[in-house]
Amino acid sequence: MEVGFLGLGIMGKAMAANLLRHGFRVTVWNRTLAKCQELVALGAAVGETPAAVVAKCRYTIAMLSDPSAALSVVFDKDGVLEQIGEGKGYVDMSTVDAATSCKISEAIKQKGGAFVEAPVSGSKKPAEDGQLVILAAGDKVLYDDMVPAFDVLGKKSFFLGEIGNGAKMKLVVNMIMGSMMNALSEGLSLADNSGLSPQTLLDVLDLGAIANPMFKLKGPSMLQGSYNPAFPLKHQQKDMRLALALGDENAVSMPVAAASNEAFKKARSLGLGDLDFSAVYEVLKGAGGSGKA
Repeated sequence: MEVGFLGLGIMGKAMAANLLRHGFRVTVWNRTLAKCQELVALGAAVGETPAAVVAKCRYTIAMLSDPSAALSVVFDKDGVLEQIGEGKGYVDMSTVDAATSCKISEAIKQKGGAFVEAPVSGSKKPAEDGQLVILAAGDKVLYDDMVPAFDVLGKKSFFLGEIGNGAKMKLVVNMIMGSMMNALSEGLSLADNSGLSPQTLLDVLDLGAIANPMFKLKGPSMLQGSYNPAFPLKHQQKDMRLALALGDENAVSMPVAAASNEAFKKARSLGLGDLDFSAVYEVLKGAGGSGKA
């Protein structure tokens, strides 16, 4: 199976590499073309533009940083729309809002192409291990065609129906994750300032009803002030913002998410945006900016 892949950031590079390792023929593109070379060493071909990738491949996957990047790759000069058409499918796995997915979907369909949104739950390590959770919606025929690729990229795929449902589900998941990270950060800070061992708190949490992989994975690194970016804080804050907008649209009160978003915004203002989202701990413990890249 031949696929195109647009966007080789932290997630995209790992996902494209997995496809190559499982025998897929992959043509890659990245705005900074030099980032393609690591994939070329694994057997990838390189497209000079998104349009060139779509022209070559029946199926093209995109994994981009935010709604503006997702729209740019589709609508700008040399973008996806210049070559998409009958018999071709476009799968956007970026985390965007439902309105962005709907705009892209309508444009792709008007050109005769098929579109699936398929944002993922999971960060760098699950992407490397093919253990993502894929939240897809849109054209069911294209979804079925993409299942072999989704089975390589993830441990489970959900088909959620009409366009926008995948985006909404991903925002709800990331809103919960961001709020949980803030709660963990506050708890670690409270334990420390109360004369308790934060590491012992992590041990206690891991044995109780709220034990979860995120606390187990992130907690020890947070205590060391190490925030290598598996999921950059600036992207987490973007997702909190989009989730709060979804809440506004549906008249859902979200005070916990709103407070968490403020903490992530503060962390960005302190220059922590490119670190892992767990670096919000630096704000909540009052140490701002002392994390290590």
